[in-house]
Amino acid sequence: MLRPRSDSGQASVELVAVVPLVLLAAAIAWQLVLTGHALWLCANAARAAARADAVGLSPKRAARSALPKGLERGLSVERRAQGRVRVEIRLPLLLSSWNSPIRVVAVASLGHRG
Repeated sequence: MLRPRSDSGQASVELVAVVPLVLLAAAIAWQLVLTGHALWLCANAARAAARADAVGLSPKRAARSALPKGLERGLSVERRAQGRVRVEIRLPLLLSSWNSPIRVVAVASLGHRG
């Protein structure tokens, strides 16, 4: 008597093959979220630094206070001409123990109406 073949073994093999791809896609998506958040935080820090510079305070201190502790490590603040301030931070990676060679930059200034 012949028994019908079970497809459960094949489904398990297919699932095992797909799981790493799903995890890779999730990791890539999360890294994109981290990148967008870092860009937003960098722009905010640049605006804070420009405001501080406009009133005679330290732009570096203002930028540092606008960032979470994890992003302060690679912070670079530079005064530019015409009241502009350039802020540069290191892009956070999915695994925080890895050092990212990629940096994100934002430039801000306070526009004066006249």
